[in-house]
Amino acid sequence: MTNAVGILSTGSYLPKDEIGNEEVAQRVGTTAEWIERKTKIRTRRYAAPHEAASDLAARAAQNALEQAGVGAESIDYIIVSTSTGDSPSPPTATLVQHLIGAHKAACLDLNVVCSGFVYGLALAADLINLHPGSQVLVLAAEVYSRILDFDDHRTAVLFADGAGAALVGPVEEPYGFVGVDLRSQGEDHKMIRVEAGGSRLPASHQTVDAGEHYFRMDGRSVRDFVMRDVPPSLERLADRTGVPLEAIDHFVPHQGNGVLLEGLLSVSGLTNARTHRTVEKYGNVGSASVPITLDDAHRAGRFKPGELVLISAFGGGLSLGSCLVRWAA
Repeated sequence: MTNAVGILSTGSYLPKDEIGNEEVAQRVGTTAEWIERKTKIRTRRYAAPHEAASDLAARAAQNALEQAGVGAESIDYIIVSTSTGDSPSPPTATLVQHLIGAHKAACLDLNVVCSGFVYGLALAADLINLHPGSQVLVLAAEVYSRILDFDDHRTAVLFADGAGAALVGPVEEPYGFVGVDLRSQGEDHKMIRVEAGGSRLPASHQTVDAGEHYFRMDGRSVRDFVMRDVPPSLERLADRTGVPLEAIDHFVPHQGNGVLLEGLLSVSGLTNARTHRTVEKYGNVGSASVPITLDDAHRAGRFKPGELVLISAFGGGLSLGSCLVRWAA
């Protein structure tokens, strides 16, 4: 990267409605004990009926701007990662722009499912290198509760709603982004999917009756993908940056499933890093899980300037994204 670019501030927003395992267990026909044992999740948040992805993203954005002491009118770009946007059109990012008053920002949506926030960070860094001095709001917001099939206990117990944010801009060297590793595996796209609602299967009575608008996931295959492909992504990033994994201070992974996280840590090579988790209290919030966890740790004062923070996400596409940051915020 030609200029030093990093994370200036973070923000998040979780809906007020906290949903415990007992309530979910009743809906899906299992037990609260089974949910916690299989996922480590105890509670999660669901959006209120009047809340959509843009509302959650706007609240997270405002929190990040307030932390940085920056006004929305100074933002040059807004990137929103979401696979559960308000509607197919217009972009959810433009709705966020309107809600927060970022009138001069260019806006776009990004859909890389759970990896989207990391891809958004990489895109933000490149935009700032093209236009030095720019500031970019990278947001991720998901409202999975609207597309869950509560007859499918394998997915309904995992997913939840929320939003996270990072303000990205110029920083002093040697702080900022050190490197990224992005990969996609389109041949495995069917492992995580919502089949209807697009141009291939437009919404119809038939698709609704068949439940084709619900989120679907082959959990066992996804677990195999994570265990097989995430560690090499981390190793590629280490090789590219010249920073060995044992030198990493903090690890902020996608909060897909608490049991899966434990398995990933056992093979990750991150022997000295402190791993940050929010899956127990917020569940799997898709692409928002990484920035929510990042904000949770940052506001608790767990990151010190100059420490190395490794962010890694994985999900639909299939996709992988890892990013190494020397913390400056």
